[in-house]
Amino acid sequence: MFERVPPRNRNFTGRESLLHQLREGTRSVTAVIPLPQALQGYGGVGKTHLAIEYAYRYRSHYDLIWWIPADQYYLVSSALAAMAPHLGLTPASVVGVEEAADAVREALEKGTPYNNWLLIFDNAEDARIEKFIPRGPGHVIITSRDPNWDDQFRSLQVDVFSREESIEFLTKRLGSRISRDEAFRLADKLGDLPLALEQVGALQRRSTMTVDDYIELLDKQTARLLDTDRAKDYPLTMTAAWRVSMSLLEERLPIALNLLRCCAFFGPDPIPLDVFRRGNKANAPSLEKLLADPIMFDKSVKELSRYALIRSDPDNRTIQVHRLIQALLRADLDDEQQTKHREEVHRLLAGSAPQAPDDNSKWGDFADLVPHVGPSQLLGSSEADVREFALNVVRYLYSSGNYPSALELVDTFITDWGKSRENHADVLRARRHQANILRRMGEYSKVYELDRSTLDKVIAEFGAEHPETLIATNGLGGSMRARGDFRAALELDEESVRQHERLLGEDHVLTLRAKNSLALDYGLNSRYEQARQLHTEVYLAQSEAINPASAEIVLLSRNSMARAVRLTNGFEEACDTGEAALAFGVQKLGRDHWATLITAKDLSIAQRRAGALNEAIEIARDTHTRLVRLFGARHPDTIAAAVNVSNVLRVRGDLAEAYELAEEMTRTYPSVYGNDHPFTLACMTNLAILHRLLGKPEEARVLNEAAREGLTERLGPDHHYVLSCAVNLASDLAALGRSEEARQHGEVTLDQLTRLFGRDHFLALACAANLALDREAVGAPDAEDFRSEVVDLYKERLDLGQPDAINAANGNRIDCDLDPLPI
Repeated sequence: MFERVPPRNRNFTGRESLLHQLREGTRSVTAVIPLPQALQGYGGVGKTHLAIEYAYRYRSHYDLIWWIPADQYYLVSSALAAMAPHLGLTPASVVGVEEAADAVREALEKGTPYNNWLLIFDNAEDARIEKFIPRGPGHVIITSRDPNWDDQFRSLQVDVFSREESIEFLTKRLGSRISRDEAFRLADKLGDLPLALEQVGALQRRSTMTVDDYIELLDKQTARLLDTDRAKDYPLTMTAAWRVSMSLLEERLPIALNLLRCCAFFGPDPIPLDVFRRGNKANAPSLEKLLADPIMFDKSVKELSRYALIRSDPDNRTIQVHRLIQALLRADLDDEQQTKHREEVHRLLAGSAPQAPDDNSKWGDFADLVPHVGPSQLLGSSEADVREFALNVVRYLYSSGNYPSALELVDTFITDWGKSRENHADVLRARRHQANILRRMGEYSKVYELDRSTLDKVIAEFGAEHPETLIATNGLGGSMRARGDFRAALELDEESVRQHERLLGEDHVLTLRAKNSLALDYGLNSRYEQARQLHTEVYLAQSEAINPASAEIVLLSRNSMARAVRLTNGFEEACDTGEAALAFGVQKLGRDHWATLITAKDLSIAQRRAGALNEAIEIARDTHTRLVRLFGARHPDTIAAAVNVSNVLRVRGDLAEAYELAEEMTRTYPSVYGNDHPFTLACMTNLAILHRLLGKPEEARVLNEAAREGLTERLGPDHHYVLSCAVNLASDLAALGRSEEARQHGEVTLDQLTRLFGRDHFLALACAANLALDREAVGAPDAEDFRSEVVDLYKERLDLGQPDAINAANGNRIDCDLDPLPI
């Protein structure tokens, strides 16, 4: 496998000793660095071309070769993560960039599935890149101007060409058109610098100029450069040679120089030609004629390539300008010209970018543009379209799972854009994305204060009825749910939906998102039927052709509909819809995508309720394992998945393992949510069930009493969490021999459940089945008739093999466990 390696230099010359040393290196990591005291850190000595030649020359010796641009630290993880599918690992689009990059590094170190591999980290100037370098059976090459790699790895010094190599290079390039003596004089004049020789070779091939004429021009340029404020950080020979090429190209095809100057303000990574094709309407005056004339554009690319001023890769449809040439081009322009070209690049990037950064089918296009965001100084732009593109890049990064890079980038935008005005509209939009990233990462404690302060600032900036205010309000509702303020979130979102519908219409994409939030509130506040109706409405609207939504949004909506069906008694239907939703998620997003995993977890819960315990435990364990890989063990979604595993184990009769996991989650929840969060308290009642089943009813009673008291305070007496806890508390009392107290608790709880959900809801039926046992225990005269009535209500569910129905028929108590709902 040979991936992402730049095209081979057909005129590669010499370096045989270095290539041999690379091949014979005894360590796994070899750093290719220049000789700093000879070149003073100059580029252009051919480090990258040496690595490329090595890759091509020895490709048959490796099972996998991968090229990693390393000049921007925060993009290295993405480049490494891109290897995942080729190693049989879950892609970054599913598990996130950091997780995929770690998995790739570990697989390479283990030699699975490939033992012979080569990684090339090109232009690695940041020492932090070391953490990405795998140690193992393969081979790593680093190209860098930083000699400090010598402190850690075996290093090879790359100097300029020897004189013989220079002569060989020019002769190979020019053939009979240059004599050995002429090649010697040119090499001497250019200091044997490979990049300068590449330029003069290209120029000599394209013109009828004699070597003497060229040397005379070179002398004139050198004298002129010595008398001016030249680019002092770069070799004089290179600067002079470049200026000769530029002046001659200007005579032949001056319009091509505009393209070259523009390319100087992109990053040194390959520039997709689609930037110019898709961005042809961008406001770029210097390129206006080229963008409007594709034939002339292609001709310009060809000429620049022939003069060795750019490197063209037709297979990948990219062009690339050496970072040294970019620097020389920039240095040759005054501040006003630099600003003009930089702004044109910003507009080209923005104009060529897809408009749907959360659409995974467009992620490849974004991935090609991201390396140019930093080098082009995009964050310095104040243009609205450019800043929108910058924020879309952030959105692409976190939508594709690269949360750390997204957070780092948006933090930079907020800091830089806020220098002029802290509450600038673009800063407030960036804060919204910052909150989305933190929310996805499970950093709920940080998000609430951020959302609240942002909403106040957005209202002050935009007014109460602006779309940005509506978006910020929706975000705050999510943070309130995360804090466990379910009732307050419901009130906020009900008013928010009314505002959305009045200002934007019922089917606007923002209105549908607000309705989805409200549907979540309904579920969290025990209003199951309303949740089901609204989730169904949103799903159908988001699936319409006139309301296209990303696969992630559609999947989450479909899964929410399946979950609402489960909460309204439809266990079998929830399994059917959940299976269809999971298949959609796997097909569109992959098995390890966050939204797919949430869907799988909810399907497992439905299967547990329906009695498909083998399927439920398999999916539950697999989902939990994958969420641990994606987010870590302490992420809220991972904890919810662990709770489900424990509940399935309990229903299956694996009490010891179920107890161990429930106890661990009971300790974990407070550190994530706080001691009084509803999910923390709900986890306590799950543990209490296991205490009772393991013969410790008093410990169970104490836990359930504390949980019910806390839940009542947070959620009110009619919440299903409170009532489920009350059902379990009656079972604790019965196990302690306090049958009359158990009956009294059961009578009160059944009245509440029947009033709220109806007699045939699964919670009301569970309470009734347990109450029948308590009535029998105290000798109530109607006990037998009551029990027959309950069993009859369970008859259809018994035929379906639902665990609760089986327990009711066998005279066993039914336990009401709790699963944290998505927020």
